[in-house]
Amino acid sequence: NGTSVEEFILLGFPGTWQFRVSFVVVFALMYTLTVTGNASIIALVWKSSNLHTPMYFFLCNLSFLEIWYTTGVVPKAIGVMLGTSQTISFSVCILQLFFLLSLGSTECFLLSVMAYDRYLAICYPLRYSSLMNSVLSVRLALSSWLGGFLAISLLAFLTSRLTFCGPDVINHFLCDIDSCLALSCSDTRPVELATFLVSLIVVVASCVVTLVSYMYIISSILRIQSAHGRKKAFSTCSAHLSVVTIWYGSTMFLYVKPSAQNSLDLNKIVNIFNTMITPLLNPFIYTLRNKEVKLALGRAFRKK
Repeated sequence: NGTSVEEFILLGFPGTWQFRVSFVVVFALMYTLTVTGNASIIALVWKSSNLHTPMYFFLCNLSFLEIWYTTGVVPKAIGVMLGTSQTISFSVCILQLFFLLSLGSTECFLLSVMAYDRYLAICYPLRYSSLMNSVLSVRLALSSWLGGFLAISLLAFLTSRLTFCGPDVINHFLCDIDSCLALSCSDTRPVELATFLVSLIVVVASCVVTLVSYMYIISSILRIQSAHGRKKAFSTCSAHLSVVTIWYGSTMFLYVKPSAQNSLDLNKIVNIFNTMITPLLNPFIYTLRNKEVKLALGRAFRKK
């Protein structure tokens, strides 16, 4: 007996005009730094022949992903907080949800692939070049992208079949699963179950692969006799380990749960961390913690 909602109003962060403008300035600055930092890593790897290795090939994939991941959130979020673009159609809302979740799933797979790459490099250093060749690198990266988008296809389809009778206000600056489920007037249990199962497959399974890889890595590092050797081995994977910790911590909070019980206000805060801060930190973490990247940067600046 109710009319179907065809568009939603994104609430963003309610508050005074000055409060919202301060958020806009921070978001715009973070977005600029994120795109610049990640694009710089891609350009640096492309130009530096000594960085043409599987590790940096995967890093370029991650940086490319981060650019699009934050682009799918920040421009719309700025429009929402300025009040110039608070409405979003149902179809665009589902598209944003699909796009962000697919890229997030791809990042989970890429991080596990990067952990496996570090496992081979540290545990089998003499056979690394033959085990992780260019063909396998491309296949693993391509599988991560395809797996990420295919894993979310069913979830996005089930969400698009939900009925929305009103209210039409989403307490968020983006369209996410919890917000859609909170507004739906139809049975949301199939979507909640699908979300939980996909989260287990994508997030938990990739996290397990990453953790197991690092268990073997740490075990191998501890068996190295010299302190210098241990420090050098750990430095090759410490940056990746930092990114993994930040990413999986926020992702598991948002998605690995049997039902949509989290506070939507708390979800907004964690989503800022997940979609803006993590993509911003990645290039800085990999640059500051990686000697090869710093040397390549130094050479690039000296040429200029």
